[in-house]
Amino acid sequence: MTEPLTCEQLCVAIAGRTLLQDLNLSLPAGSMTCVLGLNGSGKTLMLHTLAGLRAAHSGHVKLFGELLDQLPRRQIANQLGLLLQTHEDAFPITVLEAVMMGQHAKLGFWEQESLGIRTQADALLNAVGLQGFANRQVNSLSGGERRRTAIATMQLQDPAVWLLDEPTNHLDPQHQMAVMELLSQLAGMGKTVIASIHDPMLAARYSNYALLLHGNGKWEFGATEQLLTPERMLELYGIPYENLSGQRFESLVPA
Repeated sequence: MTEPLTCEQLCVAIAGRTLLQDLNLSLPAGSMTCVLGLNGSGKTLMLHTLAGLRAAHSGHVKLFGELLDQLPRRQIANQLGLLLQTHEDAFPITVLEAVMMGQHAKLGFWEQESLGIRTQADALLNAVGLQGFANRQVNSLSGGERRRTAIATMQLQDPAVWLLDEPTNHLDPQHQMAVMELLSQLAGMGKTVIASIHDPMLAARYSNYALLLHGNGKWEFGATEQLLTPERMLELYGIPYENLSGQRFESLVPA
């Protein structure tokens, strides 16, 4: 069976600096991978490269076995979604209209969204805790509300591969947990989820795999329970970590 997303000898570089050297990954359907690393270690650039928004320095990305850089953008948009780290809304649209943009790659020329799509978009807003926000202007939202709107947009897009750049950014703890639970559920439904986050505790609790980026070309990939250890977090972040055992699960926290 062809994996949804694979990398072969992928190198990511900028301004003469190699951030990621010879990345080889094969990410199966039904998996959730959290990407961790310091600011500037290449997490965003890697996700943009995996999405085809920037060219790799060398190597290849494949989407369902086909070279990403040879696929039409409409096909990519129907199979892969990217949550950007920040959103700049150039046009004054409503929250509901922003969510319905997730259907654009599936619509034909001059085709309009159906009433069923509007109903589905409204239900997705409710699912991310934005009941009653449909007619709000999107530029009136807080950072966390805009983040959840973008996630609802991706749900309507319904790609097989989800790339998310700091999906918990701007969110309070309650909504951080809710978003990570949603991503875990999507993986359980067969999606391939790759998310960059800054909290090893959330990664340890929700992801199957971890990808550690050291910012100097070095990377490590493996099962979450094998990679997210105090020793590796010390090497990655430069500060000590320790495991704390609670009633329900273990937490990996700065010591």
